[in-house]
Parts: sequence; C-alpha cells; structure tokens
Amino acid sequence: MQNTKHLLSSLTLVGLLALAGCSFPGVYKIDIQQGNVVTQDMIDQLRPGMTRRQVRFIMGNPLLVDTFHANRWDYLYSIQPGGGERQQERMSIFFNENDQLASLSGDFMPGVSKDQSILGTPGAAPAAPVDSTAKPAAPEAPAKPGSTLDQIQRSVDDVKVIPVPTPTPIEAAPQ
Repeated sequence: MQNTKHLLSSLTLVGLLALAGCSFPGVYKIDIQQGNVVTQDMIDQLRPGMTRRQVRFIMGNPLLVDTFHANRWDYLYSIQPGGGERQQERMSIFFNENDQLASLSGDFMPGVSKDQSILGTPGAAPAAPVDSTAKPAAPEAPAKPGSTLDQIQRSVDDVKVIPVPTPTPIEAAPQ
C-alpha cells in the first residue's frame, strides 16, 4: 500500500514536470504558414481585362475555386508565428462572362501598400476595385524631348511584339 502511494505520487510529479516543460519560455516553436502567399507587388501587376491564364501566371493557382461561383477565385494565406497570434489575409478575384479580370476584393488593393494604409501616409487613399468599365484618367503631359522619360518612352514604343508559338498537342497513339 505504501509502495503504491509512493509510485502514484512519483508518476504524478513526473507528469506535472513534463507538462510544465512544454510551456518553458526557452523552447523554440516553429512558424506555421498555410495557403497562397500574396504580395502587394502581385496585386499591382493585375490589370482589368486579363485572362484567367494571365492571372494564374501572376498569382499562382487559387486556393479555392467555388463550384457554384465559377467566376470567383479565392486566395487565402495565414501565418502563426511560433507562440504568437494567427494572422490571415484574403484576396478574391472576380472574372466576367468573357473570362477576363473584372474586379478584386480583400486585404490588398491595387496601388496601396499595407504600410501606407495602416500609417495613413499621403497617397494611401482607399483604392477602388479594378473595374473594366472605368473611364481612363486624363492623359499625361508629354515628356520633354531628350529627357530620360522621353528616351524610355521611345524604347517602349520601339518594342516589337512577337507572338509566342503554341505547341501542337502530342498524340497518345500513333496512326
């Protein structure tokens, strides 16, 4: 009887010490990342009228493609730093009936960095969703002849578009 009490109290003490060691402040805990990493640079590259292929090239494969909403792609990203609070970001991309980019919604907006939107620095006005029916902005004044901007514009204007050949599909069974 005495031996059993001593054994039970020893096991209880060892169990409590083991549990206390799990939350010891010096123990390293890993960061847990899940989903698609979406950056402001990726969002800034999106333009109205882009095809699904072009959007997939920039953003990667969407995490969620809803069967009932085929024109919507969802990108989710969450990170939980070791021992810290979980943070989550969400981005939804909408296509029109012609499979072209129509609008965006979520935690990122075109042209506004997260730092600007949080700190409220100049130029951090909330951006409107990308809309293919929006009127273009007023034209900019032309660059002065011989300036760096003029040289850049000329080099851009001189670029020749070369179509990328589409490979023919390989047949599974020769005839």
